[in-house]
Amino acid sequence: MTDASTGPGTGPPEQPAAGRTDRTDRTHRTDRVGRADRAGPRAGTVLVARPDNAGDVLLAGPAIRAVAARAREVVLLAGPHGRAAGELLPGVSRVLEWRTPWIDPEPPPVSGAHVTRLIREIRRLAPEQALVFTSFHQSPLPLALLLRLAGTPRIAAISTDYPGSLLDVRRVVDEDGEDADVPEAERMLGLARQAGFELPAGDDGRLAVRRPLPGVGHLAGPPGYVVVHPGVSAPARAWPAASWARLVRLLAAGGRRVVVTGGPGERALTAGVAGPGSVTDLGGRTDLAELAGVIAGACAVVAANTGPAHLAAAVGTPVVSLFAPVVPAARWAPYGVPSVVLGDQHAPCRGSRARTCPVPGHPCLSSVTAEEVAVAVGRVAADRVAADRVAVGRVAVPREATP
Repeated sequence: MTDASTGPGTGPPEQPAAGRTDRTDRTHRTDRVGRADRAGPRAGTVLVARPDNAGDVLLAGPAIRAVAARAREVVLLAGPHGRAAGELLPGVSRVLEWRTPWIDPEPPPVSGAHVTRLIREIRRLAPEQALVFTSFHQSPLPLALLLRLAGTPRIAAISTDYPGSLLDVRRVVDEDGEDADVPEAERMLGLARQAGFELPAGDDGRLAVRRPLPGVGHLAGPPGYVVVHPGVSAPARAWPAASWARLVRLLAAGGRRVVVTGGPGERALTAGVAGPGSVTDLGGRTDLAELAGVIAGACAVVAANTGPAHLAAAVGTPVVSLFAPVVPAARWAPYGVPSVVLGDQHAPCRGSRARTCPVPGHPCLSSVTAEEVAVAVGRVAADRVAADRVAVGRVAVPREATP
């Protein structure tokens, strides 16, 4: 079903994100009217694809809100690792799950049945347009091809490779030049803008989740604790478990309440990190919405470059990020919240995108001490207390004192 008002418009010229120049002159258009797209009439159903992990989906949130401001309905195409995050995003009407063989870390075989299922679902949805969000090392073109076969009339994506007739709006990004350090959230927002979708007035472009979040007092206690999340999606991003355990002991000895979090498959890890005593171990005890609630009540979160760091950004909690430089911190560090990035960002693994550390001894993170992390926790927790005071008219929110 097509909304009669849908179509490309001329609108005002796009505005660059604050503090940088947005490159939009290198644009390939095969739209029938041959015009550059800008904000135009209200759209109908728009499919937005971000088919990788939870953190990637959360970073797409500002771009999705821009689309939702002009669309009748936004449907998110996500993989199994990103679905729960998609269900938390403001502006998403529903989530369509499909495991993408060229992106998923444990890809299924490419088969006629698997591809046909997606094409059938897209035909049933009948979106008037689609935006394919990808990271700098991913190609949107295989998915664009399937969307074309499903009859999607208008598709936008960032693509260095020549897309032929697969894309109607092609954004070209200088990945190794002036755009190399653009944060991932802004990269996706740039595509949305070029496709004609702007954030509405009053939207600051930060990450966000739907509110209200579940009550989690029965799990974590009153606000003011430090969340420690030792798990990772790739071993190359892991800080040693012994270092995590020492950090927890240091924080507890300093008078902090500590809550250790993790997924269902990380119970042994979180139990070892929490150790015996008064530290709360929530390993495997929360779904993603509850984890968001737990993190929202924290004065600080300590995590590697993984989904919960971006979840913290989405609920406004400062982050100490143990960041392995296998991907650039400038693009993937916690976005829009106070944060401290630790780890040798010039280590030999830099930019390798490795899932398993290629350097003996894992020096980029093993060189970081628990004492350094504890000091960083004090810094960002102080930022949180200061922000809370401003938010309530300089009346202090009851939180634990910072050292």
